[in-house]
Amino acid sequence: MSTQQNINKEEWKKKIMEALTQVYDPEIPVDIVNLGLIYELKISDEGDVYVRMGLTAPGCPVVDDLIYTVEQVIKETVPAKSVDVDIDLDTPWNPLKMTPEGREKFKQLYGYDIVEMWIQTYGLPEGQDQQDQKA
Repeated sequence: MSTQQNINKEEWKKKIMEALTQVYDPEIPVDIVNLGLIYELKISDEGDVYVRMGLTAPGCPVVDDLIYTVEQVIKETVPAKSVDVDIDLDTPWNPLKMTPEGREKFKQLYGYDIVEMWIQTYGLPEGQDQQDQKA
């Protein structure tokens, strides 16, 4: 019943991440990839896709729409056997998760560097500033 297909996981990951740059956060008009909201992407040998993602705000009123959109984009991008999108509320998002491109987009939109403001307001997370010194 199951057809053996050769899945190139790296190619699928690249295609999925590229496609997800078309999905935008409802609060911050930057895509979910460059905001750093994709915490994990796994693809099984059978073609099952698992995405663990965060939210910019834990009480996001459109979380169901966001999950649906991510699922649909993945289904349209690769011939996944199944798609499971898991919202991780235990790992809070912060601007330090943004890609350099996302940070630049934010600067263009709002006129300030959210990462610099975050560091000035909250400091670096525990261990982040000393990590390089221990290596």
